[in-house]
Amino acid sequence: MSKISKRSTILVPTAEEDKAITAAAKSDPDAQPLTPKQLKAMVPIRALRGRPRSENKKLLVSVRYSPEVVAYFKSTGEGWQSRMDGVLREYVTRHSRSV
Repeated sequence: MSKISKRSTILVPTAEEDKAITAAAKSDPDAQPLTPKQLKAMVPIRALRGRPRSENKKLLVSVRYSPEVVAYFKSTGEGWQSRMDGVLREYVTRHSRSV
């Protein structure tokens, strides 16, 4: 017993049908073909994935903090590491000016 795929066959339009489809598409004001400038500006979707690159790159370091400090910042919810970074930056700013 053969196992034949039951996929539907793709019907390719004839040259006449293709011309008629193209003419109908071009006559629709809401479905105009893209200009060469628009096509050139297109970017593959893979290039758009992920977080945008930051102008202020951060360094990955390993630091040990007291449990109380970590518990406090974690208790402030999502984004606690960024808030901790903000507190440390503020400290650096204050102490850099007084030197």
